[in-house]
Amino acid sequence: MRIASFNVENLFARAAALNRNEWVNDPGPNPSPWSAGRVALNTYSRLNAILHQTHYSAADKAEIIDLLTELGLTKSDESPMVILRRNKGQLVKRPKNAPMQVTANGRDDWIGWLELKKEPVNEIATQNTARVIKEVNADILVVIEADDRISLCRFNELLIKAVGGMQYDQIMLIDGNDDRGIDVGLFTRSVARIDMVRSHVDDRADGSEIFSRDCPEFHLTLAGNKRLVVLANHLKSKGYGVKAKSDAKRKAQARRVRQIYDQLRGDGFDNIVLAGDFNDTLDSDPMSPLLNDGSDLKDVSEHPAFNNGGRPGTHGNCLKNDKIDHILLSPALWSKVTACGIDRRGSWGGKHGTLWPHFPEVTNANQAASDHAAVWVDLAI
Repeated sequence: MRIASFNVENLFARAAALNRNEWVNDPGPNPSPWSAGRVALNTYSRLNAILHQTHYSAADKAEIIDLLTELGLTKSDESPMVILRRNKGQLVKRPKNAPMQVTANGRDDWIGWLELKKEPVNEIATQNTARVIKEVNADILVVIEADDRISLCRFNELLIKAVGGMQYDQIMLIDGNDDRGIDVGLFTRSVARIDMVRSHVDDRADGSEIFSRDCPEFHLTLAGNKRLVVLANHLKSKGYGVKAKSDAKRKAQARRVRQIYDQLRGDGFDNIVLAGDFNDTLDSDPMSPLLNDGSDLKDVSEHPAFNNGGRPGTHGNCLKNDKIDHILLSPALWSKVTACGIDRRGSWGGKHGTLWPHFPEVTNANQAASDHAAVWVDLAI
């Protein structure tokens, strides 16, 4: 049986701030294709945090004006990347011959929200995502940054079939906490039946939600009535917000994942997989709760059978610090590993796409299936 994890970076539509076509040239000394999107998402995140406050102080109102201006919302409720939805009441007033003013004094004075605008993903990129999934050919596939369950079903019925891949029998996804529409889901074939799903989307610590997306438990039944639990994860990104806060959030998430894992082990589940985009290397401090303090989890990349394809990482240029997509196994599964590795054929690789072999259909970075490689493991189970 093969289990894999792949960050598909939205199949059909992604937030304009995340879309490669929106990544304009950085005028600074070190150009980065992420620059435009990162600024927009940081601003969006900060503004959302203020707008949820019970009371807006004078300083808050001044910052709201600044952030709305940065997002291009001075003249209307819509900009190239963001929409300000207003259902009832009013947040701001835009006089013709005067600066924009914040008229709401707090969350109770208006009903509305900020929404990231979405744009279609390059359809060749979507086809290449299907090619990766076809070639990896996993029986159980954890997908990260999936649009929604309906999109996954359409992708399975149309795209995977179109490239000659074997379709999946069950597809499950629960909407998570990220309003950009980047959720975690699961594809399974008939050899693994989904019997139950337990969501952790509402898990909280100190009054705040723990998971940026979710950490769903997928409880599966395999041949011979064997039980398998897959914990799918997409932990807090390093790319947006203050580093110290992002690291603390990611560490809290890793701690909670470990608690869920330990509880499952205590409940008698021996076959457990943790898989997904952890947005960090496993030797980092934020990830320490997963593998320290008596943990019996094993990282498949440490297995003697692991084939890294000549590079250690799974994201971007796949350097050591880019090793952020992982599969961790309980001891019972570790003993059954027969092969494991990384598949980068859907990724571009470097400025000119020369860092590793990729599908001939990937002729430029915009056509890449993802900036992430797929990680997989074969188990004799």
